[in-house]
Amino acid sequence: MTTDTLELVVTGIDDSIPDIRSITLAARDGAALPGFVAGSHLAIDVGGHTNAYSLTGGGVYPLSYSISVLRVPDGAGGSIFIHDELALGDVVTARLPRSAFAPVAVAVKHVLLAGGIGVTPIVSHLRAATQWGREVQVLYTYREGRGAHVDDLRALAPGAEFLTEGPEQFLTRLNDVLIDQPIGTHLYVCGPGPMIDAVIDAATAFGWPESRLHLERFGLDILDPGEPFTVTLAQSARTLDVPSGTTMLEALEGAGIAVPNRCRQGVCGECKIPVTAGKPLHRDLFLTDDEKAYGDAVMPCVSRADGPNLEVAL
Repeated sequence: MTTDTLELVVTGIDDSIPDIRSITLAARDGAALPGFVAGSHLAIDVGGHTNAYSLTGGGVYPLSYSISVLRVPDGAGGSIFIHDELALGDVVTARLPRSAFAPVAVAVKHVLLAGGIGVTPIVSHLRAATQWGREVQVLYTYREGRGAHVDDLRALAPGAEFLTEGPEQFLTRLNDVLIDQPIGTHLYVCGPGPMIDAVIDAATAFGWPESRLHLERFGLDILDPGEPFTVTLAQSARTLDVPSGTTMLEALEGAGIAVPNRCRQGVCGECKIPVTAGKPLHRDLFLTDDEKAYGDAVMPCVSRADGPNLEVAL
């Protein structure tokens, strides 16, 4: 264990919702854990994989961390291990919490939209908004009987709306919500890719500025094929093609260039490399928003160039 990692023991397991397992993790000695901002995730090593899961509890002097994991039968990550093998008393290694979907403190109002397991960071946002005394509005769409954290949402936001009749019902209600908001409202959405796309398209059509729209994708939704580009290696002056559908990490490895890596999903930070020219198109869940804006590092396992070329310090 290093100063950037934690050893956590499984102190609680909840399987009350089909195909969703909620896990509580605590320090071995029961001490308070590092705090985190709403929307943060925890990258944990389980079953030979490193995966990031949104933290659903409160982030101020937490005595435990809580995550909820959807069973993904065909996934390459650790969800099957978490569902079928992780047990009370087991110890897992985790990175420190990272923020990739933080709320805007100066927002006049927070509109929180969740779909399916995408409710996990939204619960965290709602806890923070409640603590700050901020005005908040919540819409949660899911299949009947498969909604996670429904009781939490009801307790934190009595006016939360639960939509279980499918996409048409959600989109109809969404349009009403988008039209009637005070200036300074910020919108946050997490869920399946098509749902997020529909929300952003609708909000844009209604004139919402991009600066007030915040989203978090997860799993394979992050990894669209992307546009082709070239990566220049500053130390050797070599230039490599990175075709659509090929990651920068794969292109580097194919050219015989070894880059330390572990998760290959943009969550662990192991493959982070410095950027010396060009603009990265960040698709990871490791770098903070400020780090992404600075643009001096990239996770080649998932991120690409925002333009025709990127130069890295290799």
